[in-house]
Amino acid sequence: MAVITAAMVGELRALTDAPMMECKKALTEADGDPVKAEELLRVKLGSKASKAASRVTAEGVVAAFVSGNVGALVEVNCETDFVTKNDEFLALANACAKLIAEKNPADVAALSALPLDGKTVEEQRAALIGRIGENMSIRRFQRFETAGKLASYLHGTRIGVMVDFDSADEQVGKDVAMHIAAMKPVALSSDNVPADLIAKERSVAELKAAESGKPAEIVTKMVEGSVQKYLKEVSLLNQTFVKNDKQTVEQMLKDTKSTVKAFTMYVVGEGIEKKQDDFAAEVAAQVAAAKQA
Repeated sequence: MAVITAAMVGELRALTDAPMMECKKALTEADGDPVKAEELLRVKLGSKASKAASRVTAEGVVAAFVSGNVGALVEVNCETDFVTKNDEFLALANACAKLIAEKNPADVAALSALPLDGKTVEEQRAALIGRIGENMSIRRFQRFETAGKLASYLHGTRIGVMVDFDSADEQVGKDVAMHIAAMKPVALSSDNVPADLIAKERSVAELKAAESGKPAEIVTKMVEGSVQKYLKEVSLLNQTFVKNDKQTVEQMLKDTKSTVKAFTMYVVGEGIEKKQDDFAAEVAAQVAAAKQA
């Protein structure tokens, strides 16, 4: 049986970025052969990544990057809030935002194939899963390239906004981005609200109005009134501006001779069904597994 020294473990860790204990186990299994140990470790890390792939990633971060008139917003997910504070995970998210802005990948698959620090983004993701032991995924991104200006706002790491705007005042873009994060509009104007959202709101309004027992023509007016109210509430330009409740966003833009062309807002995990775990049962299972090991 070969003697496994700290230097051997350190060298293997430098090659693979794997945890120290994983490196020591691999070297022990390989009887001190560093080449075989590296192969064993890469197999183990790959296995760990593939096992993690089936687990829900409803936590994560939103990262933003802006350089001149080009920018990007990206959501990178993980399984637990704990990992969102990991420096390597945050670095991966920020690197992805920069790559999206600079390389303009067509989709997540194309982004994953881009080179990043000597490997592809996908290889970096898989290696990070191996080191941390938690599933991670690049969920979505939006790239901006404009003749105007870009402003971004991150509310912590869970809400991210990017705004394409024109104004002589840079603060206008920042204010609009912060407003969007607070008020969460779904579209720029009423005309841009998705048809499925309008249909859903109309259906709810019809059910409520039908319960009133009023004549059909009144019910129709009630439904239309509810829909119009909803459109104003969810369209950016019609919303009351958060920094001045005496004017709408549209009025503020007019007063400052500014325009907003487009925006994107990401909220981490939005639309992802989170798995509800029994924490006590999970701890008990881990204790039982440790006793058996």
